[in-house]
Amino acid sequence: MTDTSALKYTAEHEWIALDGDVATIGITDYAADKLGDVVFVDLPVVDSGVSAGQVCGEIESTKSVGELYAPVAGDVVAVNDAVVDDPSLVNSSPYEDGWLLKLRVDPAAVEGLLDRAAYEALTGGE
Repeated sequence: MTDTSALKYTAEHEWIALDGDVATIGITDYAADKLGDVVFVDLPVVDSGVSAGQVCGEIESTKSVGELYAPVAGDVVAVNDAVVDDPSLVNSSPYEDGWLLKLRVDPAAVEGLLDRAAYEALTGGE
């Protein structure tokens, strides 16, 4: 089980786990719940670059289509092919099997993101 208090968060409902200079990124359980059943995930190509705040993918559910924003700038070093093959992993395991991509980043860029308490305050404690 992932320690969600050790993660960083964005106001766009992404979580970030930093390991050295590699950030693993997914969407929160709050976002996954609000989206409903995820049926399609489009992720960026490995070895491409992303800019902070720009759309880098798409998540489609039975309720809507949502855009995936890059929480920080970086180079895509991995994408979760298991999620592409089985998008329901975003709902069933948002913090573990449902991760979306890994970016090589400047670790200092991650430090300025929300901590768990700030994220819970943003979502009303959900």
